[in-house]
Amino acid sequence: MAIVTNYVTAQPPKWAENTLLVWSVFGALAIVSLGLFFWERRLAAQAPEAGVRPVPLGRIAAGGHSMNPPTVSARVRGREAELERIGGLVRGPGGGIVVVCGAGGLGKTTLAAEAAARARAEGRVAVWIRWRDDAEQLGQELAQAAHILGLPESRLEEARTGRVSLVDAVWEHLADVTGWLIVVDNVDTPSRVGPGSGPPAAYRGWLRPHGGGVLLVTSRDTTRQTWGPDADVLHLQPLADDAGGAVLLDAAPHAGAEAGAEALAARLGGLPLGLNAAGTYLSVPTSRHRTFTAYQHALEAEFADLLGAEHPTAAADPEAARRVVRHTWDLSLDQLHRDGYTLARPVLQLLALLEPAPVPRTLISPELVTDATGLPATAAGVDAALAGLHQYGLLHTPGADGSEPGSVAVGQLQLHPLVREVTAHTLTRPAPTDTWLTAIDEHLTRAVDAVAGMPGRTGWPTARLLAPHLPPLLQRIPHSDFTTTRDLLTNLADTLDVAGGTAELHLLRQCVLDADTHHLGPNHPDTLHSRNNLGNALMALGRFQEAADLHQRNLTDHERVQGPEHLATLASCNNLGLALTGVGRFEEAADIHQRNLTDSERVLGRDHPATLTRRNNLANVLYELGRHQEAADLHQQVLNDRERVLGPDHSKTLDSRGNLGNTLMALGRHQEAAHLHQQVLNDRERVLGPDHPQTLHDRSNLASVLHELGRHQEAADIHQQNLTDYERVLGPDHPQTLRGRNNLATARAAVARTQRWRLPWQRSRR
Repeated sequence: MAIVTNYVTAQPPKWAENTLLVWSVFGALAIVSLGLFFWERRLAAQAPEAGVRPVPLGRIAAGGHSMNPPTVSARVRGREAELERIGGLVRGPGGGIVVVCGAGGLGKTTLAAEAAARARAEGRVAVWIRWRDDAEQLGQELAQAAHILGLPESRLEEARTGRVSLVDAVWEHLADVTGWLIVVDNVDTPSRVGPGSGPPAAYRGWLRPHGGGVLLVTSRDTTRQTWGPDADVLHLQPLADDAGGAVLLDAAPHAGAEAGAEALAARLGGLPLGLNAAGTYLSVPTSRHRTFTAYQHALEAEFADLLGAEHPTAAADPEAARRVVRHTWDLSLDQLHRDGYTLARPVLQLLALLEPAPVPRTLISPELVTDATGLPATAAGVDAALAGLHQYGLLHTPGADGSEPGSVAVGQLQLHPLVREVTAHTLTRPAPTDTWLTAIDEHLTRAVDAVAGMPGRTGWPTARLLAPHLPPLLQRIPHSDFTTTRDLLTNLADTLDVAGGTAELHLLRQCVLDADTHHLGPNHPDTLHSRNNLGNALMALGRFQEAADLHQRNLTDHERVQGPEHLATLASCNNLGLALTGVGRFEEAADIHQRNLTDSERVLGRDHPATLTRRNNLANVLYELGRHQEAADLHQQVLNDRERVLGPDHSKTLDSRGNLGNTLMALGRHQEAAHLHQQVLNDRERVLGPDHPQTLHDRSNLASVLHELGRHQEAADIHQQNLTDYERVLGPDHPQTLRGRNNLATARAAVARTQRWRLPWQRSRR
């Protein structure tokens, strides 16, 4: 019914004359208006924060949900510590957030699925959510997970209408419920998780550590800054050889024995994705290669076909890419590029063209990146690229946790061997890698020159890092530039010899000898000199029989090509004597050293440094023959002459002082020997550093004389520390390490005897 006022006649309608009715209508309208006003204020007061809006949340059913974890088809190997850690948190009262992170292919999803399966086997609720790079979708799925865990429909209704924040409603409920496991898989873009733009580490978004159960996140992002201080970050590493071998045997039990499986696992770098690819291939009856050994051999010629081949759908489908070795790391590189790390991919490719060994950080410079790729690069851009690669687990920094006391810290970079190999195989050849390799060779040369100019010991760690990357440089160099590059490697090898880098020294000496033989022939004087150097490197590794055979051959060739009294021939004769001493052929060694000393005194003179060295070597073999007094007299003479000719701090002078200490100990003059060995050790630590092999040798000598003095506990403590250092510096199987292990056993036995024969009141209380 329309109400019309007749303004023309100015006669009001009949109902307007009823004042009671009019005022009642106006009063009702006022009450409704006030009610609406206060209802709006109440809704605003209930909102947890500004900006809360109704959520387009559909109806959720707690039963029959489809958020089940994926099935783990094979036994999970080598991850028991991580699984136990997650299981303990699920069973415990506290809950929290666990981030399983690492590069693509390390088995993060498999580990999470196994953790979920174990939780379910214990009767707990385990819910699986796959991150789809969609914060709104994640919110919907977490709300469903909370509803499965008892979040009432009325609370969800409040989120739908905007009366509460959905994220807070979900987490308030999850905080009150215990014993659950919610997995959010493949959160490789954590900055976009939301809601809002805050970082995950602020714990105001969908990923929080505040629940009564465990939120398990898998991600390629490995940085603590991303996940915050309350996250339990489990950074996965490649599988150990035995665990990797077990993975292969599980997949292909008829492909060979345990040793072959472990060897193939080591070849694949312990990467679960690569192991699964190999195991799947070997399990197919129609595959060309049916054994672990055959597959490993085939990798040398068919790597691109077996592990680096293009997958028909992986390039376009991220989920398929995660399952293919060739493509899995492209996901991380694509994400880094989208995030502005435009140099990440070319820097990774440059590193892949180097050898599978740590690279000095200083080598990867903006100049190298620009010279190789043609891309403009700044120091900040390269820093960002390396940080991004490290963040996504593609790049490791060996030694970043701290260097050994007294050593010089040098930044290192290293790719996982399979990441490196796949990347190198998938680079287009011959371009751009010809240009890239030329740039790498030029910058390696500059780096070696820079090491030569470093004072004292400062260049030694960098020299050791550069060494593995230099043999390919010598192989690629044209014949016209061979001599210059050969001399460059020889100079670095000389530095490594002084530095005690035995493994790297041997690598370069072998490389130079091979090149000399190829370019100059086997009888060229330079080739003979290089063969002599290789023999000495073998002795430094404790491989005395190989060294003796090589030096015997070399001496014969020197005498034939250069004559019996040539300086190189005399040096070769001396080195053969040293090698024979090393294998215990002391009488032969003594005859050679005596003849060599006589020839050196005649040709070079009595005070020539080489003559002093040969006199010292004769004294050493006399000591081995038990002629201790003759050895002591000769060592005292050599020490006096070296102090006069070379100076008191020269390394050869320190050698003589230590050798004299050994002979005095053999003569029973232990206190004098202890004084000399302590002096030598102090000087050696000052000159060469605490980790040099010669320093370790001198420390062992001091411990041995302390043992003879009856100071058994001191000797045992020194031998224990020395053995640890020997194993780290020289390896567990080096003769010096084996000798150190024997010395420690002897010292411990002496301590035990001393304790056993003490009277009861003399024994120390525990």
